Amino acid sequence: MTTLLALDTATEACSVALLHDGKVLTHYEVIPRLHAQKLLPMIKDLLAEAGIGLSALDAIAFGRGPGAFTGVRIAIGVVQGLAFGLDRPVLPVSNLAVLAQRALRENGVSQVAAAIDARMDEVYWGCYRESAGEMRLVGAEVVLPPQNAALPVDASGQWFGAGTGWGYADRIAVKPSGQDAAMLPHAQDLLTLGAFAWHRGEAIVADDAQPVYLRDKVATPKAR
Repeated sequence: MTTLLALDTATEACSVALLHDGKVLTHYEVIPRLHAQKLLPMIKDLLAEAGIGLSALDAIAFGRGPGAFTGVRIAIGVVQGLAFGLDRPVLPVSNLAVLAQRALRENGVSQVAAAIDARMDEVYWGCYRESAGEMRLVGAEVVLPPQNAALPVDASGQWFGAGTGWGYADRIAVKPSGQDAAMLPHAQDLLTLGAFAWHRGEAIVADDAQPVYLRDKVATPKAR
């Protein structure tokens, strides 16, 4: 039976989740700027609760962004350190997808416009649709001013707004059926998405784990 660890530090929340013997254990705290100190002890406590060691892990899933640059780097640093030492593969998961998966779990919604406050008057934005219990990306994830956010061209039906980017709701043209602007990514939902990716054979070697900031794509200097 698969044993997976999931961890996320991309936003103000710091969380870890473990799948072992078909059971899920989680630890979630909103602790801005304390992720680096708290993450490894949280992992240690969760493994102790399950009565297993790191060597029992088959793979490690992590929030690869978008999110706070420092937070995303903390997650990747810890994941690579653990995965190298254990010789285990890793599973990068989008933090916007994690938000959408949490909205599905907590609100039972099948279409989610996920938005994370990107600062600098922008939001990280992605639209997701449920398929067999998994929130799948429709279109592309982008970073843009709130007023430029839009649903996919084929969008219909009701959409739920999830994430801190919805703090700009008055500037977003999309009018959701409901929203939760306080929602942050949770490792429990990252674990769910990581398990889907694991069963599809999408694990990668730790060397290839890369952050996704989205902003990189719009920060390229213009050619002279």
